[in-house]
Amino acid sequence: MPTILTVCTTCKRTDADPADEMWPGTHLLRALRNQGVPDGVEIREVECLSACSNGCAVALSEPGKWSYVYGRMSSENAADILAGAAAYAATDDGLVPWRERPVIFRKQSLARIPPFPEPEQE
Repeated sequence: MPTILTVCTTCKRTDADPADEMWPGTHLLRALRNQGVPDGVEIREVECLSACSNGCAVALSEPGKWSYVYGRMSSENAADILAGAAAYAATDDGLVPWRERPVIFRKQSLARIPPFPEPEQE
C-alpha cells in the first residue's frame, strides 16, 4: 500500500492574495503534482484537515505507521514536502530520523498520530 500524502485544498494562508479565486491549498496541490510524485507516494486531496489556523496543511499516513500533520505550507515548499514524503515512505514505521527530515517537517509539525493497532486474531 502506498504512502498517502493528503493535501487540504480549502486551506487558506493569512498572506494569501484575496483577489485570487483559487484557494492556497489548491495552489499547493498543483505544485506538488507538477513536481512529480515520488515512487510509493500517492497524493490525495481533501476539503479540510481542520488545521485552519495553520494552513496550508498536509498529512502523511500509511497503514501500520505513525501519521503526521504539517502546517504553514505553501506551494514554494512542494519539493521539500515531496522529499519528506519519500523519506516517510521508505520507513517501516513512519519515523524518519530527525536530521533526515526536511527542515519544514522539523519545524512545522502539528500532530503525530500513532498507528492503529492491528486487529486481534481469533
